[in-house]
Amino acid sequence: MKLTAQDPVRVLRETGTSDFFLTADHAGRAIPAALGDLGVSAAERERHIAWDIGIAGVTETLSSLLDATAVLQVYSRLVIDCNRDPSWPTAMPEISEHTPIPGNVGLSPDARAARVAAIFTPYQDRIRTLLDARAGRRTILVAMHSFTPSFKGESRAMHVGMLYNKDPRLALILLDLLRREGDLVVGDNAPYAVTEDSDYGVPTHGEKRGLAHVEVEIRQDLIATAAGQQAWARRFARLLKAADAALKAI
Repeated sequence: MKLTAQDPVRVLRETGTSDFFLTADHAGRAIPAALGDLGVSAAERERHIAWDIGIAGVTETLSSLLDATAVLQVYSRLVIDCNRDPSWPTAMPEISEHTPIPGNVGLSPDARAARVAAIFTPYQDRIRTLLDARAGRRTILVAMHSFTPSFKGESRAMHVGMLYNKDPRLALILLDLLRREGDLVVGDNAPYAVTEDSDYGVPTHGEKRGLAHVEVEIRQDLIATAAGQQAWARRFARLLKAADAALKAI
């Protein structure tokens, strides 16, 4: 039996003219019917533990404004987190923040492999194939994410964060541009930092290919509505173009 009925991947503007290439690992919260609700209440499945709230709308609008290819993954990160290596415990968490995920407890190797084959592999393969097709063409990877305003009781005052690891070039340019906006609290490798032990997308598709890249984190309450998503997409369309010009001058 096939685990998923819905294609895990949405591709926007496959032939987009922009040098920017967008990904959204946590753009949806679907759960395969075969897995039920994973034992998680409807209210909990609406929360940040299940998906990156608002990032699909931001990515869709940003893709349109830039004419950039975008690849979005539509299944819940509770089923499998596509920004984690599938072998890591965090890829199919038994607890997310304070919420138990009963459907992830005691998964057999076959059950884990089925999720990898149905969701993780098609998503990563589509990104890989699209990037391979751009070989020889200038490409800048932008990994789109959002973060919760409060995590395990700790408030996060920043509005947006730029994340990086081995290659900080684009992130540092964007940090400067965002601070110049004058109305933002900006995180430098915060609220998270990219590492080979915590992230999959940037290390695999950015660093290993030698592509300029950045991981973007926008606070979820700022993009929970369509108006907020459009406003942040417009802001990033403007800032990414300015950052690209600065990057070319390095």
